[in-house]
Amino acid sequence: MTDRLEMYELILNNIYNGVLITDVNGYVTYMNDPYGEFLGLAPAAQIGKHCTEVLEHSRMHIVAKTGKAEINETQWISGQKMVVQRIPIRKNGTIVAVYGQVMFKNAKEVGDLAARLSLLQSKVEMYEQELINLRSTRYTFDSIVGSTPDIAELKKIARRASEIDFPVLISGESGTGKEIFAQAIHQAGPRRMHPFVRISCAAIPRDLLESELFGYAGGAFTGASPKGKPGKFELANRGTVFLDEIGELPMSMQPKLLQVLEEKEFERVGGTTVIKSDFRIIAATNRDLEKMIEQGRFRSDLFYRLNVISLHIPPLRERKADISAMTRHILKRLAREAAVSPAGLCDEAERVLRVYHWPGNVRELENILERIVSSMEDEIITTAHLPMHMLADNKSGSESAGTGGLKTILEKTEKDLLVKALRDAGGNKMKAARMLGIHRTHLYKKLKNYGLAGIRSGVSSREPA
Repeated sequence: MTDRLEMYELILNNIYNGVLITDVNGYVTYMNDPYGEFLGLAPAAQIGKHCTEVLEHSRMHIVAKTGKAEINETQWISGQKMVVQRIPIRKNGTIVAVYGQVMFKNAKEVGDLAARLSLLQSKVEMYEQELINLRSTRYTFDSIVGSTPDIAELKKIARRASEIDFPVLISGESGTGKEIFAQAIHQAGPRRMHPFVRISCAAIPRDLLESELFGYAGGAFTGASPKGKPGKFELANRGTVFLDEIGELPMSMQPKLLQVLEEKEFERVGGTTVIKSDFRIIAATNRDLEKMIEQGRFRSDLFYRLNVISLHIPPLRERKADISAMTRHILKRLAREAAVSPAGLCDEAERVLRVYHWPGNVRELENILERIVSSMEDEIITTAHLPMHMLADNKSGSESAGTGGLKTILEKTEKDLLVKALRDAGGNKMKAARMLGIHRTHLYKKLKNYGLAGIRSGVSSREPA
C-alpha cells in the first residue's frame, strides 16, 4: 500500500499541472511540487490549512458542499488569470474530498491553444476538400491545350509568372479557363506544396464577405462560433489566393482588400490581434475593369495593385484551330474518369464543332461532350449526337442569305433536323424527342406546324402509349 501511495505521489509531482486536494470541509490534504513552485510555497507546510488561506478566491470548499464539478473555470491566482478544474471525489455516494487542478500556466495559453486548434481544424477541412478536388482534376500547364500563337504566348508569360510572386490578373469571357491558368501558375511555382485557396467574390453574400476573407473572433456576431474562425487569407499562408470574379467585389471591400495586399496583415472581424500571412495573389475577371474604373465602380489603385502581370484569354471562337485538339483532350479525360475507351469523332461532327460560335467557350464544350459521353452507346461521335442548336447554327452558317432570309433558313434547318431525328429513331417519336432534347408534346406541335405529323420515315410508327 505504501509503495502504491509513493507511486501516486511520484506521478502527481511529475505532471505539468498543479494539483491541490482538500477534504470535505476545504482543508488541504495534499499539494504537488509543481503547484508549490508556482505559488512559491512549501507543499508540506500547507497541509491542514483551509484552502482559502492558501489560495485567494478558492472554491474548493464550495464544490464540496454543492457536489457539482467546475470544469475549465477561470480563477485569479497570484495575479494571473488561470484555468482550473474542481472535481468532487465520492465514496459510496458521499463526497470525501475535492480534487483541484490548474490546467495551464494561464488563460492566455488556453486561448492561444484554442486559436491554433481552430486554425488547424479549418486547414484540415480545407486540405480534405483540396484532396477531393485534386483526385478529379489537378490543373497544370499540360492541362492547357492549344497551339495557336495566342495560347503559346500566354503559356510563356504564365510560366514566367509562376517563378515570381508578383500579382497576376487573368481576364477573359466566362468559361475560357481562367482558373486553369491560375492553378497551373500555382502548381508550377515554389508555393505548390501549400494551399491554393479559391474565393469567388460573386458567390459569397456581401454581409459575410469580410468574415470569409479575414475570419472572425469568437462571439464577433450572432451565430458566430465561440472559438472564432480563420479566414481564407489566413488559411492561404505560404500558398496562393485566387480571387475569382474580382469585378464583383463591393466597393466597400475594395480598400480593405488593397490594404491586405499591400501589408500582408489583417485582423479578424471583431478581433484585435494582427495576423500576418505570406500569400501570393492571382485574380480573375470577365468584366472590363478599366471601364468600371471610369464608371466609378472599381478602384484604380486596387486595379494597379492586381494588374502587374496581365493575361487575357481569348474566347474559343477566336482560336478555332485548337478545338479539335481540345475535344480529344477532354474525351480522353472523360474516358479516364469513366474507365472506358475514349470516344472517337467523325469528320462531319468535328467540322460542326469547329464552325460553331461557342458562346459558353471551353465550359460549354466540356458540358456538351460530357452529356454526349454519358448517354451514347456508340464508339464514334457523329452529328446525330450533337445538340440540335449546334446543327442549326452550322446549317444556317453554311446557307446563303439569298435563299429566303434568316427565318426561312432556320425553319428549313429545324424541319430537316426533325426528319433526321425521326429517321434515326426509327419513327419512334418519344425517342426522337429525347434525341432532340425536347418534350414529346413539343415535338408533336413542331411536326404539326411543318406538316410532318404523319411521317413514318419508312419504318413502323408504333411507339409507347
